[in-house]
Amino acid sequence: MVLALAVGCGAGAGAIAFRWLIGTFTRALSGHTDYSAAGRAANPHVPWLGHWFVLLAPVLAGLVYGPLVQRFAGEARGHGVPEVMYAVARRGGRIAPQVAVVKSLASALCMGGGGSVGREGPIVQIGSALGSTLGRAVRVAEDRMRVLVACGAAGGIAATFNAPLAGVFFAMELILRDFTAESFGMVVLASVTASVIGRAAFGDEPFLHLPAFTVTHLSQYLLFALLGVLAGAVGVAFTRVLYRVEDACDWAWRGPEWARPAVGGLLLGGLLLLLPEMYGVGYPVLERAVGGKYAIGFLVVLLLGKMLATSLTIGIGGSGGVFAPSLFMGAMLGAAYGAAAHHLLPGGAGPVGAYGLIGMGAAFAGAARAPITAVVIMFELTGEYTIILPLMTAIVLATLTSRALSADTIYTLKLRRRGIDLDQAPGDTVLAGITVGAVMEAVPPPLDGATPLAGAAEALARSPHGVLPVTADGAYLGTATARTAAETLADGAHADATVRSITHLPAPVTAATDLSTALDALVGSEGAGLPVLDDDRAHLTGWITHQAVLHALRGPSRSAAAAAG
Repeated sequence: MVLALAVGCGAGAGAIAFRWLIGTFTRALSGHTDYSAAGRAANPHVPWLGHWFVLLAPVLAGLVYGPLVQRFAGEARGHGVPEVMYAVARRGGRIAPQVAVVKSLASALCMGGGGSVGREGPIVQIGSALGSTLGRAVRVAEDRMRVLVACGAAGGIAATFNAPLAGVFFAMELILRDFTAESFGMVVLASVTASVIGRAAFGDEPFLHLPAFTVTHLSQYLLFALLGVLAGAVGVAFTRVLYRVEDACDWAWRGPEWARPAVGGLLLGGLLLLLPEMYGVGYPVLERAVGGKYAIGFLVVLLLGKMLATSLTIGIGGSGGVFAPSLFMGAMLGAAYGAAAHHLLPGGAGPVGAYGLIGMGAAFAGAARAPITAVVIMFELTGEYTIILPLMTAIVLATLTSRALSADTIYTLKLRRRGIDLDQAPGDTVLAGITVGAVMEAVPPPLDGATPLAGAAEALARSPHGVLPVTADGAYLGTATARTAAETLADGAHADATVRSITHLPAPVTAATDLSTALDALVGSEGAGLPVLDDDRAHLTGWITHQAVLHALRGPSRSAAAAAG
């Protein structure tokens, strides 16, 4: 608890410092608090350049953060969350301490210089690095180190967005990917602590100031549902465009990595010259869109422009998050969709702003596939409780659409492109390609289902694994365990029971099943062995045990040792 509170304090202070850095670099490089709301205004620091200064702002920022990232913390490049997910899942929560400082400076410079990215990825990586550094300083075990990393991520989100609940669920759903009572309690403590510190600095106001949300007719739920499907598709499209642009930049660039952000900044500056609304995060533009201030055609241009600007910023080696851009795209999609619906159904579509709010959460759910986080964070960012029911409807459909169109999310795809699958246990790679048929044993003598339980108890007691298959006329019924037989006979009320009465069906395993899948089934079974069935799952063909899996694991080890010798 003390460590969680300390991480929350550090994450809250880190969020304050990070937001100050963003504001400082934005004013220094653009001359405005948020240039996306200034149109094509000139930079008052260099008025003779007019609005053409946007060609140079990304270049100047890249000249500073490019060498900084290359020299001190390469993992600070990009949007940050996948690196934290990997550290938790595969590296015991270990994150280099310098990441917090380098990520703060690099992301603040990138956004201040016009990079069209968000601050959730950086603040997650900053807070996580603080949690990991504290954990290593006091020498905590790996399981607690992972929780401290999640505490840092939750605290960063909570403080920078004034969203303590969203910070908790972001950390649990995306970083830890595990809901246990102990870890949940620690993450809540850190999130609340960081949020209190953030509110002391920024005030207790919703992060976005958006129009009131209303649902005037139940038929609008059908429109929200369709918007959810479209937003899920937009989230997947954003993911694919992001990594294709990154691949194109990798293919085109042949110079030193430290110079890549500066040279690529010319391309980004050209885009900003055409669409100054893409400068930085662009929250004022988002609020105007949801408020119905833009025409449908321009909303579509802003959506496509944000998709390209964010992808280009990440592709040239920039540093920043993808959460805010996904909200931006969802708002543009929702506002355009709502305006079109209002023209087609002027009496039944409802206000345009409602669709913009729904689109924001649904687009994030389509990209990140984190429905709980999407619901909670939209509620906290807007302060509108009436958004919950239609938001849940759209987010669920967006998540299902995303899952149907893509196997990966915007976060996991970055890792999979490196050959890392977070859903695969580390030991699975050792067993890859081995099937149950290659290691299965002979079937032990089965029990007949009609055998009295008292008579079968002796056979179960003699069985080496405490479990035997049960058949009836040669057909497979399931398995019986010595433990279940003993518990049943001990109560004295089942003296006439048969083996069939204690038979249960474990997870089915065939000769073609991967050994890693069979191991999961063994772990979840009541006994220490499982029957191997034929393709029809009606008859026994073999038997699989923990010992057989161990033999398979020792086989590759012996082969590797022989090759080394």
